Amino acid sequence: MSTRPRSSSTAVRRLVLVVGIGRSGSSLFTGILSQLGFHVPQPEVKADHTNPRGFSEPRWVVDFHVRLMRRLRVSRFDSRPGAWETTAAVANDEKVFEELRSWLAVQFVGAENVVVKDPRIDWFLPLWLRCAGDLGIQTSFAGMLRHPSEMVRSSRDSYGTWQSDASRAASWLNMTLHSERATRDARRVFIRYDDLLEDWSGEISRTGELLDLPALIGLDRSRHPEVDAFVDPNLRRSAVGWEEVAVPQALQDMLDDAWHRVSRLAEPGGDDEGARASLD
Repeated sequence: MSTRPRSSSTAVRRLVLVVGIGRSGSSLFTGILSQLGFHVPQPEVKADHTNPRGFSEPRWVVDFHVRLMRRLRVSRFDSRPGAWETTAAVANDEKVFEELRSWLAVQFVGAENVVVKDPRIDWFLPLWLRCAGDLGIQTSFAGMLRHPSEMVRSSRDSYGTWQSDASRAASWLNMTLHSERATRDARRVFIRYDDLLEDWSGEISRTGELLDLPALIGLDRSRHPEVDAFVDPNLRRSAVGWEEVAVPQALQDMLDDAWHRVSRLAEPGGDDEGARASLD
């Protein structure tokens, strides 16, 4: 563990890590924070047909994670519980630690509020926490939740059929449950994708309160027409049911049960010991 002295600056530096499996609305959430003044490290991954309004993902972070995952033979939609032990061990790799720590320190030059999003980040939370802690940065988590049937259909439409619907559905279960457990000791908020589309200002204000982000508390929606324009109403599509994806009934039942339990975390006061025990 590094023994470098922490910054003596009195300003509170805040890092928000956006977690949640891909196609769950994390780009929308991060884009809103960017519109409200949070710094998204540059340059960003360029928008494409799968996400025409942009990914809000730092190019450096994506490349960094992709390189690590190729080395460890872990995929973005990995359904193996054992993959977590493999990726968690990277936090003890001093070379990797120094690389991320150096990059992260630079992102706070001239910025106090930074938000980082990449669907691969969930695999490396111990590493990110170690780096942020060493720099004296206050870190919190925003977890995006979207029903697994919708995530699977969206992933298939965006990334093709090289991976089966059942495999992607199982990865939702694997990543959702492990990411929830990995963030229990930190400030965090869970947001359902549909709720963010319905009332972005209310969800962002709740985020500010739970994550101790003063800039987001009590937002007046009328003062932010740029965010209203960014939150495209056409993103709100009719719900996708299991009949539109090829997932075995036994797995569907597990996913519906997990969705019911994890959704409770997005309710006011819902992230309590009872909800966590239910997920356990």
